[in-house]
Amino acid sequence: MKCSLTFGLALFYGSTAAMADVRVTDQWARASILASRPGAAYLTLESDIADRLTALETPAAGHVMLHDTVTDASGVSRMHHIDVLDLAPGTPVTFAPGGMHLMLMGLTGKLEEGRTFPLTLSFEHAGEITVEVPVLSVTATGPKGAE
Repeated sequence: MKCSLTFGLALFYGSTAAMADVRVTDQWARASILASRPGAAYLTLESDIADRLTALETPAAGHVMLHDTVTDASGVSRMHHIDVLDLAPGTPVTFAPGGMHLMLMGLTGKLEEGRTFPLTLSFEHAGEITVEVPVLSVTATGPKGAE
């Protein structure tokens, strides 16, 4: 009996540690003027192990896409779709206006300032992590009063 209890505790604590491999912080989205236009969301990811972001979903949008903004030699910026995002251990990846961002396609309604919506991120090793994303003003440039 003692052996199975020890094994059960080890399994519980082991699975809890595995879920904590990736941290999602500073998540936020800009309020949208129209539901017919895509929305944008931002966050910071940091992992204790090498991992990979493979999928994103939210009930606030029909589809979530990961984009990076790439500027060519002539100074023209374009959005570039990213299928999966590799995370290096201990190296934060920050999504911010003008850089990497989440495009919320097919909004189910306007993103209204002061509200939140759930966002589920799927990782190769850490599994699914769901966070609440606060909606900031249309002119926001970041969370925590940075706007």
